[in-house]
Amino acid sequence: MASKSKILVVGGTGYIGKFIVEASAKAGNPTYALVRDATVSDPAKSPIINNFKNLGVNIVSGDLYNHSSLVKAIKEVDVVISTVGAGQLADQEKLISAIKEAGNVKRFLPSEFGNDVDRVHAVEPAKSAFNIKVQIRRAVEAAGIPYTYVSANFFAGYFLPSLSQPGATTPPRDKVVILGDGNPKSIFNKEEDIAVYTMKAVEDPRTLNKTLYIRPSGNIYSFNDLVSLWEKKIGKTLDRIYVPEEQVLKNIQEAPLPINVILAISHSAFVKGDHTNFDIEASFGVEATNLYPDIKYTTVDEFLNQYV
Repeated sequence: MASKSKILVVGGTGYIGKFIVEASAKAGNPTYALVRDATVSDPAKSPIINNFKNLGVNIVSGDLYNHSSLVKAIKEVDVVISTVGAGQLADQEKLISAIKEAGNVKRFLPSEFGNDVDRVHAVEPAKSAFNIKVQIRRAVEAAGIPYTYVSANFFAGYFLPSLSQPGATTPPRDKVVILGDGNPKSIFNKEEDIAVYTMKAVEDPRTLNKTLYIRPSGNIYSFNDLVSLWEKKIGKTLDRIYVPEEQVLKNIQEAPLPINVILAISHSAFVKGDHTNFDIEASFGVEATNLYPDIKYTTVDEFLNQYV
């Protein structure tokens, strides 16, 4: 059996990063998490760091803004996965230059995990955020670095607990606000599953220089279908309040940060249908459940049971 690739995760203590690090370690990959000294000593991050250590993850002291520390860490591994947050997306240019200098990386996965940013119809301020990811993609390609982009669409753990109702922490039981007509289909994937599929892709020749789309059939729902599923679970009909696109756009313009960003991302998915309004073509992409049919993923139906 071929030896497992050594994986470096940059941004591993963040929202999706911690799932990626854990999945890498559990898959048997020698796993390295690049962590700033300030993060290691941050009490809020200690449960994550301790979990990493218990899984046998190598904690590497380094910083996206310290070129030599980046190059040193990258030279030890085969694959680099970035899971940096929105505020650091543009700074992945520093990672690209370090990967180029190190010269040994077999695959780079920049911080993506959402919409396919090359195929969106987003309005501001989401448009600018997506454009940064587009610029990073083009920089990776221009540098000749082997890559995989992971398009996982919506994080189930972020959108489903409230059925995407701003400010709510549990799914609604009386009324529900639906952006647009509620018919475009969106995709909701559990974070742990996204991480497992990502780890499958890092060494797969079929995902080389392609976008990996995570589109399980059990997780593709229109907003209307999602509400109907929830109504069935609680045995109650909700009052559905539909917000026309014109009003959605007005709300985005008037909302403060970060609500305007979340609304604009929701507009892209729920109104424009950007998760599913294109076909995956072999020239640019592959679909995860087709490649890895053996992986048992959590369906939206199963995920919502915990809130009944």
